[in-house]
Formats: sequence, C-alpha cells, structure tokens
Amino acid sequence: MKNVMIPEELFGKIIKYHLLDQEQEADDIRKGLEKKLDTMINRELYGKYKTAATEEEREKYRQEYLEKKGIPESFRW
Repeated sequence: MKNVMIPEELFGKIIKYHLLDQEQEADDIRKGLEKKLDTMINRELYGKYKTAATEEEREKYRQEYLEKKGIPESFRW
C-alpha cells in the first residue's frame, strides 16, 4: 500500500474538522482532497504513458493525460 502526502495545512483542517467539530472546514477539506486526487490521477497517467509497452498504449495514455490537464487539441502535437 502506498502512502499519500498532503499539505500540513490540509492535515490541520482535517484534524479540526474531526476532533474539534469545526464544520466550516468541510469545503476547504473537500477542495484540498479533490486537488490531491487530481494530482494523483495525473501522475498515474503520466507514469503509464512513460512505461507503456507499445506505441499505441503510449499514445492512448498521453492523450488521456493531456485531456485531464486541459490542454486544447489545437495545442497538441
């Protein structure tokens, strides 16, 4: 099982939310975790792109990565 690192600020907000029942932290926590999840997905797609066995798989993962990053079709090579 892999470890996931989050910013110290987000960790503090999670602690406040769960231990001190500070409900106002919920939106910031949600946004921070969504950002981290997007980063993890992007990293996984990039890793698959770099280690793909065939040129077709490599291109498939490259396109998925660029799509996820929001790179317009007209800017891609």
